[in-house]
Amino acid sequence: MKFKTVLGITVAATLAMPAMAQERGGTLNFARYDGSRLIDPIYADRNPDIWMVGSLFDTLLRGSADGNSVEPGLAESYSVSDDGKTVTLTLLEGVMFADGSPMTGEDVIFSLDRARNPDLSPWAGLLGSIDTVAADGNTVTLSLSAPDPTILSMLATFNTAIVSKAAFDAAAGDTDQDKSAAIFAATTAGVGSGPFYLCGFEQGASMDFCANEHYWRMGADGKALPYLDGVHFEIVPDDATRILRLQAGEVDAAEFIPFSRVAELEADPSIDMQLYPSTRIIYSPINTRETRADGSPNPMADPRVRQALNYATNKDALIGVVLHGAGQPMSSPLMAKATQYAADLNPLYAYDLDKAKALIAEAGVQPGTEVTLTTLAGSADDATIFAALQQMWGELGLSLVVEQVDNATRGAKNRSGEFDIHTYGWVNDVNDPSQVVGWLGYTPTAKAVGTGWENAEFNTLFEKAASEMDAEARKAQFARMQEIYAEAAPLLFMYETPFAVALGTAVDGYVQTPLGNNIFDEATVSR
Repeated sequence: MKFKTVLGITVAATLAMPAMAQERGGTLNFARYDGSRLIDPIYADRNPDIWMVGSLFDTLLRGSADGNSVEPGLAESYSVSDDGKTVTLTLLEGVMFADGSPMTGEDVIFSLDRARNPDLSPWAGLLGSIDTVAADGNTVTLSLSAPDPTILSMLATFNTAIVSKAAFDAAAGDTDQDKSAAIFAATTAGVGSGPFYLCGFEQGASMDFCANEHYWRMGADGKALPYLDGVHFEIVPDDATRILRLQAGEVDAAEFIPFSRVAELEADPSIDMQLYPSTRIIYSPINTRETRADGSPNPMADPRVRQALNYATNKDALIGVVLHGAGQPMSSPLMAKATQYAADLNPLYAYDLDKAKALIAEAGVQPGTEVTLTTLAGSADDATIFAALQQMWGELGLSLVVEQVDNATRGAKNRSGEFDIHTYGWVNDVNDPSQVVGWLGYTPTAKAVGTGWENAEFNTLFEKAASEMDAEARKAQFARMQEIYAEAAPLLFMYETPFAVALGTAVDGYVQTPLGNNIFDEATVSR
């Protein structure tokens, strides 16, 4: 059996790199909009938890800088058999958990078996192709039930991070969940091999990471990362207060800066205002069913009407009033441009009111037809979107009315189909297009994000892509899916937004990835 092999840089090779002067030490104070509840690779299901996993735990593989491939992590090399059903990984020598205990193949087996257990993890389906995990010394072998083109990406995803089997064996509790909670509450080194370990936690108030002195990755000076002694997080839900504390020098960084404040902070010489590229898209599902939930005819069942709504929506104007210019129109109908295999269909439904009017007339939609936009109560952005669309679509003779609901009700309406159009958003969790495309377009997953849209060719292409091991063939399958989806227009395609983080000028090297992960490995702070 032939194998394709990728080799990584070993710890020894990294140690041989020439040393350079490097800022080290200090604690970075970070103001968060929301706090973590449980940072465990398999249980993290909220962004405030997911985005912190990588600071405490490492994965066998790591996402590449451009997000389009993977590279070695805890595994210094990996091989995929020609039939796509066997993955072989060679673990780095000398990797230790934060308590100084060695990482072994048994820890990998334990971690991946946890991650693929549907009784434990909501993310188990991402590893559904794995039949068995085995280890012989530093060699780990995954046997798959079928070829899986996503498996390498999944081994670089937060839910497959490696945990210490010994730490779980020793933890108090009768169940895996109990043991995980006990480990998190203990705030001591041991369970992860990431650049930091959790060393302090006060629910809803603060959290502390301390540097892992046993970390295996090397910095520019030839010494082990991280450069920081630690990171102190404070939970500051109010946007204005986070900014005031940054400006006062009480914190070094503040996340989720309102776009209305970006220009102001860009002009502040004491602030380094960063707009990190993201996979976050803002869109609105359109109910495509022949009838509405009340039994009345649904004008949006006609694709010409959905196309008209897209042509009549001035995305640049929306970006101006909602994002204050800090965004860009969606150029792929199914994913952000930072996503692997994203097609560039820009302009995607460029503003064309005459074309929109012609499509509405062709579809026979009567003037005064009422359409309901369901929005999130209390959301200033949603309120602005409604006001703008009400004016834009009024030019088509449509009467747009608003229905304001809480988030749980909006989700329930999406699942039941009791809506015309509603606001929504998405951020990728994995570095593969299958997740977002499955959510937005593949009918069996979620009725094409609740729209009820179904296309046999699209569904067949998605199913073929799930086992297509030829990268170019798979790229072509996703390209065709994007063409089909763009023409059908089951969404109002709006815009992509960046992650807005304001840093003090003393901070360098902090990064937020397109998936949202907060990376402090190479961050420094100069006092």
